[in-house]
Amino acid sequence: MGFLAPWFLAGLAAVGLPLWIHMLRQHKTVPKPFSSLMFFERRTQSSVKHRRLQYFLLLALRIALIALLALAFANPYINRAPFAAGGSKLLILAVDHSFSMREGDHLARAKQLASDAVSHLRPGDYGQVMAVAAEVQVLTQPTTDPAALKAAIASIQAGDGRSSYAEFSRFLRTTSEQAKMPLEVHFASDMQASSMPPGFADLRLASGTNLVLHSVANSAEPNWAVENVTAPRSLYDPKKARIQATIAGYGTPAARRQVSLLLNGKTVASKTVDVPASGRASVEFLSLDAPYGFNRCEIRIDSGDRLKEDDRFYFAVERSDPRKVLFVYEPQRDKGLVYYRSALEAASEGAFQVEPVTVDQLGNPVWTKYAFVVLSDVGNISSSIEDSLKKYVAGGGAVLVALGPSSAVRTRVPVFDEPIVGTQYAGREADRFETATDVDTSYPALAHTNQLAGVKFLQTIRVNPGKARVVARLTDNTPLLMEKQIGEGRVVVFASPFDNVANDFPLHASFVPFVEQGADSLSGLEDRSTNFLVDSYVDLRTAKNQSTAVEVLDPDGKRALSLKDATTAQNFRLTREGFYEFRRANGRQEMVAVHADRRESDLALVPPETLALWRGTGMSNASGETAGGILPVNGAPEKRPSSLWRYFVILLLLVAVVESLVADRYLGVARENERGTERQAA
Repeated sequence: MGFLAPWFLAGLAAVGLPLWIHMLRQHKTVPKPFSSLMFFERRTQSSVKHRRLQYFLLLALRIALIALLALAFANPYINRAPFAAGGSKLLILAVDHSFSMREGDHLARAKQLASDAVSHLRPGDYGQVMAVAAEVQVLTQPTTDPAALKAAIASIQAGDGRSSYAEFSRFLRTTSEQAKMPLEVHFASDMQASSMPPGFADLRLASGTNLVLHSVANSAEPNWAVENVTAPRSLYDPKKARIQATIAGYGTPAARRQVSLLLNGKTVASKTVDVPASGRASVEFLSLDAPYGFNRCEIRIDSGDRLKEDDRFYFAVERSDPRKVLFVYEPQRDKGLVYYRSALEAASEGAFQVEPVTVDQLGNPVWTKYAFVVLSDVGNISSSIEDSLKKYVAGGGAVLVALGPSSAVRTRVPVFDEPIVGTQYAGREADRFETATDVDTSYPALAHTNQLAGVKFLQTIRVNPGKARVVARLTDNTPLLMEKQIGEGRVVVFASPFDNVANDFPLHASFVPFVEQGADSLSGLEDRSTNFLVDSYVDLRTAKNQSTAVEVLDPDGKRALSLKDATTAQNFRLTREGFYEFRRANGRQEMVAVHADRRESDLALVPPETLALWRGTGMSNASGETAGGILPVNGAPEKRPSSLWRYFVILLLLVAVVESLVADRYLGVARENERGTERQAA
């Protein structure tokens, strides 16, 4: 037996207090009447009998009370094997099947260790098999059949997700609450440091959980990986394609690696790059002669390490013609066209092609063939054209309205359909112009504009925004940029033209990102990504097509959704590396590339002392304190401290009750004797 807080044993010295109290008991006699004491000699009376201890039972109880109090605070414990007291336990056999377990034979060894741990299943115990990655997959219900447990372990396959020890610990806490029995958990993993949570508290285990860790990695293996690839999601001019790859080394020496660019399974370019020790290096490919449509692309290296799955990085590229943008303007007011087209074509790498047309030449266009429509300071627009534009927007289209002198004569903003209050004029002299304020930089078009700092606005059209979202205002509180949702589409209003007359916005560096990001937002390109991490989600449908079927093909070319899910699922989880194809409800086809989280490529191990602390969180004693000590990562469950604190507290309470009863009895008898003697003397 031992004591967790032995300094409290010093309190045993207080057992002398009851002895001292009992020995100092005052001797009282009842005075008797006597005629005179003058002939008696004065002396001190000494009586050994009066200093004798009395009430031995009461004294023993008081000494025991103090001794038990000191022992309870000292927190005594004994070492015993977990669950030695008998009773059933739940044996959990967990195998890490995250992306890093693809290294060498790690997964096979982990499955063998878990299978060997089935021998810890005793008669009356239950066993359960789990596969651990970003989420915990329960492969069996609690069972007493060892064969069923081994079969479930053998069925575990390597995954592409990232492991999370915090999620595993959370799942064990939930399991402990539901099982209502002790847990003995055997976890086979590579003990990867990147799987640890930022806060150690997330690893907390429930009391009574015995975590036995089986590591399949004795040391961190050096590993090279394609860490990241930056590539255009859409390709319009093959000669302008720029693909940049980052090659990383984790615990590696300096080396030269060959980097290859593959297009639809064929190598189209190769380069060599020098990667410093445990460092990173970049390589660029400046052209990609891809055919029209979706293309499966890949960056690959010759690493020679044991984790070969991260030697490649998938990305998807769509080759298409530039998307058309209809730019409608008033005759004799073409300055806005010049500035807007120059900015858009310079920034978008050919993604958009501006098609200008005056209001007089507009006719009856097919709006759906345009990515979006720009109405630049338009005054005379017929009601029929405006009605057709509203239908185009309600069906998912987008319109950008720039207001100016021509549109100021109208009473309402076209398509936006909110009233025009008036026109604000200023001069170019000091303090007579307005600047932007209250700029919401979370809005895509304003994200890289430095809050429109330094832009001078001399003329703006004041609009009552109604229920529209105002994302930027001027210093006089005039709404500058507004957005309104109409059906499935939206209308954006800029309360000043792009002509460098009413403002100097086109001369500022913020104008190009405003036009570029605004075009991506209006066309829907900013929401369309073609590269995702494993375990990411992709939205499948909008409110408009809730009941329309969506088709999803996995990397093997098989349908990934059932018939029911194809018409009801709102999103889809990407669980594997490779290329997924989507055929959406609106008829649009897409391809996305999925790659594993490159934190899995860093094979550094968790320090043994950290693993010991993790195990210790489940070894809580009855008082809620955690027993210390460094425990081995591998091996069978060992004896651990079991506190006797609660038993000493219970015994202390019992002794206190008995002491109260005995003291009341003794003192009651003594008081009764004294009263009887007093009555006799009287």
